[in-house]
Amino acid sequence: MGKLAVAAKRLVVGRPQRSDRLTSTLLPKRVALPVFASDAMSSVAYAPEEIFLTLSVAGVASYVMSPWIGLAVVVVMLTVVASYRQNVHAYPSGGGDYEVATTNLGRHAGLTVASALLVDYTLTVAVSISAAAANIGALVPFVAEHKVLFAVSAIVVLTAINLRGIRESGITFAIPVYAFILGVGTMIVWGLTRILLFGDEVRAASADLHLVAEGDQFTGLALMLLVLRSFTQGAAALTGVEAISNGVPAFRKPKSRNAATTLLMLGAISVSLFMGLIALAQLTGVKIAEDPARQFPDAPPGYQQQTMIAQLADAVFANFRPGFLFVIVMTALILVLAANTAFNGFPVLGSILSQDRYLPRQLHTRGDRLAFSNGIVLLALFAILLVVGFEAEVTKLIPLYTVGVFVSFTLSQAGMVRHWNRELARGPSAPERRRMRRSQTINGFGACMTGLVLITVLITKFTLGAWIAIVAMAGFFVLMLAIRRHYDRVAAALVADETDDVLPSRNHAVVLVSTLHKPTLRALAYARATRPDILEAVTVNVDDADTKKLVDLWHRRGIPVPLKVVESPYREITRPVLDYVKRIRTDSPRDVVTVYIPEYVVGHWWEQILHNQSALRLKSRLLFQPGVMVTSVPWQLPSSSRTRGLSPLAAPGASRRGYPGLEPLPGDRRDGNGVATPGTRPSAGAARGTKGDR
Repeated sequence: MGKLAVAAKRLVVGRPQRSDRLTSTLLPKRVALPVFASDAMSSVAYAPEEIFLTLSVAGVASYVMSPWIGLAVVVVMLTVVASYRQNVHAYPSGGGDYEVATTNLGRHAGLTVASALLVDYTLTVAVSISAAAANIGALVPFVAEHKVLFAVSAIVVLTAINLRGIRESGITFAIPVYAFILGVGTMIVWGLTRILLFGDEVRAASADLHLVAEGDQFTGLALMLLVLRSFTQGAAALTGVEAISNGVPAFRKPKSRNAATTLLMLGAISVSLFMGLIALAQLTGVKIAEDPARQFPDAPPGYQQQTMIAQLADAVFANFRPGFLFVIVMTALILVLAANTAFNGFPVLGSILSQDRYLPRQLHTRGDRLAFSNGIVLLALFAILLVVGFEAEVTKLIPLYTVGVFVSFTLSQAGMVRHWNRELARGPSAPERRRMRRSQTINGFGACMTGLVLITVLITKFTLGAWIAIVAMAGFFVLMLAIRRHYDRVAAALVADETDDVLPSRNHAVVLVSTLHKPTLRALAYARATRPDILEAVTVNVDDADTKKLVDLWHRRGIPVPLKVVESPYREITRPVLDYVKRIRTDSPRDVVTVYIPEYVVGHWWEQILHNQSALRLKSRLLFQPGVMVTSVPWQLPSSSRTRGLSPLAAPGASRRGYPGLEPLPGDRRDGNGVATPGTRPSAGAARGTKGDR
């Protein structure tokens, strides 16, 4: 079992890496754009579709409002881009929204942002993978029919890749991101050229379908709420804009200026693609329905609604199938890469919160491949729950998505306003003061805009699923406060004072005895070697005949340690031992009691079930007794020899001790078990390894 588990782990995770392999590579703008912007770029693939999908409830006539809704989204997007350009100048250390809010608005605001980001990262994986499944379904019908299975499988594969600590290199990200921009950009330009300049009739496959409005006629307040809801769905295009501000340290110098320039490039490309897709969809007559079976009564039997990008690519490249395939494949690939950015962001944020004692310390531990393994696995589990619970439907997940995004946007920009107030209070020079005022105005306008969008999201989407995101954020918030209180209580309890240096008066040693055999004799010998002030052996009388035999044998062997018999009328073992130890502590409160417990070392997991149960129960209870030390004295059973024949790689914790990849130096020898003698060095393969995560 041990060998199999280690082999499986190595197959998935790979060979461990040394801590000194944790390095970073500075990125130029052309590489930083695809590395940090894949999430924001990918949202362009589904945000325009969500606008049309939401408006479809009111019928095809409502599509006339889609360009204006798109323009409203563009205004917010450009505002957020301009606001985060101020962030990267003010926090070149890479202070994300969590740091900005904590530093300027206090820890509760910081925890609110952290809660929103944790939910946002989880939804990034669920939404991106679900959108990728929808686009691949345009090519592979099996994926369209089994989206949940595909999405879960994709998340598992991404988890395995990230557990291996494979860093997203510039080339790995640049090729599909730039290919996506090229493919979608070419589709938009060529489609608009054919329609506007050549006068070609470019019609989407759904253009001739009759779209039936749901419910009553949408007028007045109902229509306004529908438009607002459509706007908030399209606002998903803003997700991922903040990633660049978190990664400023990864840019080449001058870091702040390069990061700000990359943000501007991201905004320009995203806006162009976003509005281009909306315009092309209008001109080609694309129709997207929330419920195709009911809203398309004249659709052919078995009609499968394709995504907007799939319909546009099919219409524009009707006579050039490779173009259609290229756009769909690149769209699906960038959506997967967007999900992968969350596998870097969530564990890193979890590590930061762990350092601040708001999350368990295990989230700060790096695995064998220098990745934050616990955070990666936790993110995967949360994302799989969302994908299964919402059936991998993007439209159902989007209402949850935008809440966390705009909570972090709003609090971050409000924090920046306060940051500039503090900087202005220091009395800078006149030119510097004007620059700060300009930055403060931009951040203030950004806070107002994102705050209004957040209120709109809460009003229009609360009953559609936004409440789930709010509950999840509140849950994370309360949990993190509780964890911090626990760590604070533990830290306070562990503060040393003057009395902690005082030595105990005596060491009263107790050796637990059940039978006079080799383990007992070893425990007695070890206890005697420690030279305690008082040493005695204790046995619990659960059977008079067995106890009498033990006492007689004890005296015949002449063991120089007194044996005390503790009565147990109810045939218990744990309770009489605890009571006896408590009596010793009561009679001599300044003494320390050391309890020696013989314990078997076995080689098979099932042997552990057959042995050591009494010892485990005793230890678990004695550990709660003040002034009591518990010492296990191991005795290796014959089956334990099988583990001594394994290489150090198979031993528990071996990877943490640096054993994997050891090979003998010239002249060194291996012992009979194949283990290298001292003087080993890492093998060339182990030293090379692969790059860890960021």
